Amino acid sequence: MSASENIETAEASAPAATPAPAARSASPAKVRPAFLRYRVLAWATGTWLLLLCAEVIAKYGFGVHTPNWIAVVHGWVYFVYLIVTADLAVKVRWPVGRTIGTLLAGTIPLLSFFVEHTNAKQVKKAYNF
Repeated sequence: MSASENIETAEASAPAATPAPAARSASPAKVRPAFLRYRVLAWATGTWLLLLCAEVIAKYGFGVHTPNWIAVVHGWVYFVYLIVTADLAVKVRWPVGRTIGTLLAGTIPLLSFFVEHTNAKQVKKAYNF
């Protein structure tokens, strides 16, 4: 037998290697609370952004006197959203593009709801929630 035949025979008899699971930087027990915080803040950010849009339309479109604190609340909720999203992104090892896209989703009306849904499906599948 030649050397190439020996290699082919050895490869044929060796068991197929199973692909390694996706690398995780945190256990599901540590991801679950970060995931819950992210989902709550994504919805809160989206809701306050919609209220802010309604306030701006009412104020500048119809001349209605509106409370100024809606923008302040949205700003603080968005700030907390940035922190919890970054925390989750580090724990589940999102790529930089996905992380930045998720962070910016809180600035476009309705987008945070869709991005949260997509991210929730991905994290649930990866961590078997």
